Amino acid sequence: MDEAAISYPAAGRCAVVDTLHGSEVADPYRWLEDIDDPDVACWVRAQNDLTAQVLAGVGSREVFSERLSRLSALPAVGVPFQRGDRWFQRRSAGLAAQPDVLYFMDEPGTEGRVLLDPASLSADGTVAVAATNVSPDGSLLAYATSKAGSDWLTWRVREVGSGRDLADVLDWSYAAEWRPDSSGFYYTRAPAPAARAEYAPAPDAVLFHRVGSSNDRDELVLAIDDRELWPEIAVSADGSYLIASLARGLGSGDELRVLELARRERGWRLLVPEGQHRCAVVGAKDGTFYLLTDDADRCRIVAVDVANPGRDGCREVVPEADDTLLEAHLFGGRLVCHYLRDACSLLRVFRLDGTAEPDITLPAMSTLSGRIDKHDAIEGTADGDVVHFQAESYLAGPSLWRHDLVTGETAMVCPAPFSLGSACHTERVFVEAADGTRLPLLLTSRRDLIPDGTARVLLYGYGGAGVAITPHFSPTWAAWVEQGGMLAVASLRGGGEYGRSWYEAGRLARKQQVFDDFCACARWLVTSGWSSAERIAISGGSNGGLLVGACVTQHPELFGAAVADVGVFDMLRFHRFTCGWTWKTEYGDPDDPEQFSWLRSYSPLHNVRPASYPATLLTTGERDDRVVPGHSLKFAATLQAAQTGCEPILLRVDAAAGHGHGKPTGKAIAEAADCLAFIDAALPGGG
Repeated sequence: MDEAAISYPAAGRCAVVDTLHGSEVADPYRWLEDIDDPDVACWVRAQNDLTAQVLAGVGSREVFSERLSRLSALPAVGVPFQRGDRWFQRRSAGLAAQPDVLYFMDEPGTEGRVLLDPASLSADGTVAVAATNVSPDGSLLAYATSKAGSDWLTWRVREVGSGRDLADVLDWSYAAEWRPDSSGFYYTRAPAPAARAEYAPAPDAVLFHRVGSSNDRDELVLAIDDRELWPEIAVSADGSYLIASLARGLGSGDELRVLELARRERGWRLLVPEGQHRCAVVGAKDGTFYLLTDDADRCRIVAVDVANPGRDGCREVVPEADDTLLEAHLFGGRLVCHYLRDACSLLRVFRLDGTAEPDITLPAMSTLSGRIDKHDAIEGTADGDVVHFQAESYLAGPSLWRHDLVTGETAMVCPAPFSLGSACHTERVFVEAADGTRLPLLLTSRRDLIPDGTARVLLYGYGGAGVAITPHFSPTWAAWVEQGGMLAVASLRGGGEYGRSWYEAGRLARKQQVFDDFCACARWLVTSGWSSAERIAISGGSNGGLLVGACVTQHPELFGAAVADVGVFDMLRFHRFTCGWTWKTEYGDPDDPEQFSWLRSYSPLHNVRPASYPATLLTTGERDDRVVPGHSLKFAATLQAAQTGCEPILLRVDAAAGHGHGKPTGKAIAEAADCLAFIDAALPGGG
């Protein structure tokens, strides 16, 4: 890919200089933070036109677009779940703009009837269903919609039997949890923001909404006076308690409060006080709460009685293991525990006294939860003996399974809609970081690919927020592998693959370790004989976009191409927009002198210098209200001005799109095809 004929749209520089902790920090493209400004809109159009012009000349784009369309059109089914006497299941409608249609039925596996089809919500497909919750008796559906990828939700209520929407509409709310009698639901409410780019306020209250009543009559259940606390709510599986989990941001410790619903006059009780460790309620039975906590490095399950609350009152039920306990569920009176071993899933079962039962068999090198925004991949009920779950891998899409907790029998219900087949394989290797730490790197490719130094590699990473990146099926990655490329997915510190210490090793002052780990993986791909620097492309989104930006600015010589999606690039101003303030517990606080120092040391925007950068494509959504598009716009302008090499720096801004969730299928395919074509053209041997 040659930049010789490229003339970048002019980006005027302004004389903005901030004095931060005694240091002068120039911000010449501050004006690009306002996506609604007409001058910014004009500049964005020019950037999009340039990107379209460059990619129009890439012959492989149509090949990728056609293959992605075929893969996206494949039928798929979600995990069935039971509420009352009814069963519910999501099924994919192929190339529909919003393909996940919710069905209800009398028995799992039957045809059923459509309950909620997102296609009916908007003509252009930009309104997505962001969340659903069926009432305990199966008669009502609370569902939340999001427009143009926004994080702000609007909740409505639909009768399951008639399919009719009721008059109930709730704006500026994040969650809805049904009361056990299905009369209404609890929800968290946030003040409406005055402007799109300003702080996204945390919910300041938990309220109860009775179905059919006016919103102004909703009952206040819990007022949140501390504006730094972000509440999450849930109703215990036995229906006895409302649970409020409060945290101060990503990775911070949790405080748990419970309200006994049959005796609400007793008020809220503090189950676990705020501390340094995260704590999640797995389930409750007869006043005993089972909690998953990371006070042990690889996590464990403890029990605490509501009559004897507090962290000191916890008793161990499932001790820490060599594998990482990722999540757990109370199904059929048992604890069904999802573990990770070297970034792949294991399912183990324990009685409530901690006695182990036989494991649930899973396909090799697979996972139950490969995507951050995926719907629940395992379902069951507190008193039912049947568990349904999905397993997927880099080679095959989700397959549906059924497990009987009494007999121990596991059976496939529905095979994967697509598999790369025996011609391809995934292998796990371990890369040694500079300090000797072993980093899992999962390689997926055709079996006929040999390590002769010519492999064209797509290296993906995330490394943040304690999120474990595990095997999952992606049409984008499958299309790349089918065309002869290698997919390499790295497990980096800062993630959740190996527990709390693994996470802490890539957080706050230690964030640079994540970038060093990723670069170590790129170097291994060369020294192992698989590839060379000019044949390696890196990609990542959101926190992974930060990863890509930091690696490109620190070590441009290690890569032939880079694609960063909705990345966080301005580490000195991220906390000033929407929900960015909640990331200070992950990255640090720019308003603190010491933390400012480490943030500036790696902030991609502030470490751009005149250099020969690899071909780089930055993508973002015009309506992204999580990582605002100003991050990508400013970084693009800065990189374009500093590029001394011959490779292009391109920006792709999607209109009527946000952080990625809810993106219409057509838009998602077009973006993925552009990214693959860009990488293909940038690496030797493609185009």
